[in-house]
Amino acid sequence: MELSSLIFFTLILAVVPIWALKKLNTLWLRPKRLEKLLRAQGLQGDPYKLPSIKNLKQLYMLKIQEEAKSKSIGLSNASDVAPHVFLPTHHTVNKYGKKSFLWEGTTPEVVITEPEQVKEVFSKIQDFPKPKSSPLIKLLRIGLASYEGEKWAKHRKIINPFFHSEKLKGMLPSFFQSYKDMVSKWEEMLSSDGRMEIDVWPSLQNLTCDIISRIAFGSTYEEGTKIFELLKKEADIVIATRHRHNTSWFILTATNRKIKKLERELQDAVGRIVKKRREAMKNGEGTEDDLLGILLESNNNEHQGNENNKAVVITDQEVVNECKHIYLAGQETTSTLLVWTMILLGKYPEWQTRAREEVLQVFGDRDPDFDGLSRLKIVTMILNEVLRLYSPAIYFKRDVRKDVKLGTLQLPAGVQVSLPILLIHQDHDLWGDDAKEFRPERFSEGISKAAKGQVPFFAFSYGPRNCIGQNFAMLEAKMIFSLLLRNFSFELSPAYVHLPTTMLTLQPKHGAHIILQKL
Repeated sequence: MELSSLIFFTLILAVVPIWALKKLNTLWLRPKRLEKLLRAQGLQGDPYKLPSIKNLKQLYMLKIQEEAKSKSIGLSNASDVAPHVFLPTHHTVNKYGKKSFLWEGTTPEVVITEPEQVKEVFSKIQDFPKPKSSPLIKLLRIGLASYEGEKWAKHRKIINPFFHSEKLKGMLPSFFQSYKDMVSKWEEMLSSDGRMEIDVWPSLQNLTCDIISRIAFGSTYEEGTKIFELLKKEADIVIATRHRHNTSWFILTATNRKIKKLERELQDAVGRIVKKRREAMKNGEGTEDDLLGILLESNNNEHQGNENNKAVVITDQEVVNECKHIYLAGQETTSTLLVWTMILLGKYPEWQTRAREEVLQVFGDRDPDFDGLSRLKIVTMILNEVLRLYSPAIYFKRDVRKDVKLGTLQLPAGVQVSLPILLIHQDHDLWGDDAKEFRPERFSEGISKAAKGQVPFFAFSYGPRNCIGQNFAMLEAKMIFSLLLRNFSFELSPAYVHLPTTMLTLQPKHGAHIILQKL
């Protein structure tokens, strides 16, 4: 045997056992060790099985979930929403109780529902960082939401002024103009008696996209709209792939090509806007009061304060990332809040009447203003109740990368924690026997007194990393609903099919068919 062949076979004999041991540890020893540690603390869950065995059960669960997603669940109350869209976690909690865990591949996922523990997870951001995403989903989680440590702190500091109250006041004309554009299209469709039936879901999505485009790009709003169209195409591709089970390598490769092509188009489109704005700044023109202006101004200030010009806070790519983040977070969250509110107020006309009376009392014929919107108590109660029952995000996940203590639990490195928003928001122990019913009056004394415990309500997350755009989303929703209530009454159409489904957010799968009556 030649020397080279002998060396090759020797290397093979040395490497194969090491590879086999690593695989054995990944696929069996490590998961079983983590499972033993969790069970020793009283946590219960299905026993870990090798992927080939476990896949049979997962396929069965997926089949049940797909069948459930094809059937209307009714709108009498929210009792069937969680099991419908949250099948694995809901199944685990129903079977084993709140102190339970389930498996995400080879990783045990500990379900956390106790309010003090939830608060601790959100507060200790160093101990419970956001999980690392798959390559496809990671494309949708760039920008502030995906950063950690010092980079997150810098970006948060830069963007935060954009959402201060004075800035928010200046956004109201953009809200109003976008609303007028939407309603003008509706009015063209009204019958002679001022009525029409319409699926409002696409209109509300376009409305929030229009608003985000205006506040992010200002005078370059039309070019910004084109950018968000590219972002929507990218999001649609990622979502379609995520929801397609047993995706082949060929499909994933083709999908990645499409996404990379969209990314190049996106980069070019933003690059043109950035270049124009920078040239304007060089010519002495003032920075516009929009998101792009704030990002570029922070960059410009850093250049002026650093002689070596190396510590640029916001690069061109990060400008793209932040615009992407604002679009996905702002547009998706607010549009789903608006559509579920219309659906529920269509189902419960008494609350629609109460909200309309409040709006007319506060504003009369005047356009809504910032101070008046802050005084809308009933409208705020309704929006909070909608967020409780139909939170845009149905759960949060966090990694455990080192051994940490959480309440009475000792969590080993390598597990994940899952914070199931829907289950916590509809927990009878926290919210009472009517936890699954639409009762806005529970928020009559504010969020802090709506339920037992300190952190049972976290539609916008909680702690240092709570949603930076929370006040923006609530202001936008109040403004739009004040205008809608003053101009229209609405009821659910017989064609409406109540079928919540999870895309990027919790959405009505078959749209929101509403009968509008012009007032």
